[in-house]
Amino acid sequence: MTERRRELTAAVLLAFATVATAWAAYQARQWTGEQSQGYSRATAARIEGDRAAAFANRQVQIDVATFIAWIDARAQDRTALARFYRARFRPEFQPAFAAWLATRPLQDGAAAATPFALPQYRLASTRRAQHLEATAAAASDGAKDANERADNYMLAVVLCASSLAFAGFTVKVGASAAASMVLGLGCLFLLAALVWITTLPVHVST
Repeated sequence: MTERRRELTAAVLLAFATVATAWAAYQARQWTGEQSQGYSRATAARIEGDRAAAFANRQVQIDVATFIAWIDARAQDRTALARFYRARFRPEFQPAFAAWLATRPLQDGAAAATPFALPQYRLASTRRAQHLEATAAAASDGAKDANERADNYMLAVVLCASSLAFAGFTVKVGASAAASMVLGLGCLFLLAALVWITTLPVHVST
């Protein structure tokens, strides 16, 4: 390779490597930001999920307490007191209680022991807690994916920087054969970086 062609090739290599390095570094920062936001969303969802789960636990405790009080009143034949407790059952507990009574639990030994074992006993706060936990898990998985993509783009940055280094060494190598070999290595690293970049997803700020 002549000196003129080698210099031209080195200039082109420097230009493409510079642009590729800037693009890969930009994408790495974008995915790093997406990772941070993903973990923040996961943390916020888990906090809300914990609150919803704690609220559901308090509701279950209320339902259990009023149900036991009703059972005690019935066992003591205190009909008025039993009606008093039943009137104070939470709306979410009433369908399960009605379904439980329909199984004639006092006469049928095969019936469910309590209304809480029936599918009719469903709490909105429990479903919300489960939904938030699923949301947090999805956000955490997304953050992990973003971290992996940021690392992949950083590898591209390293490859591009290596090609820049080889291009810079070319002008310092006196022998033509050695200069051509160094330039070839630079082109090889840049080609590997470009191929690698084309396989990676692109993050665009919105």
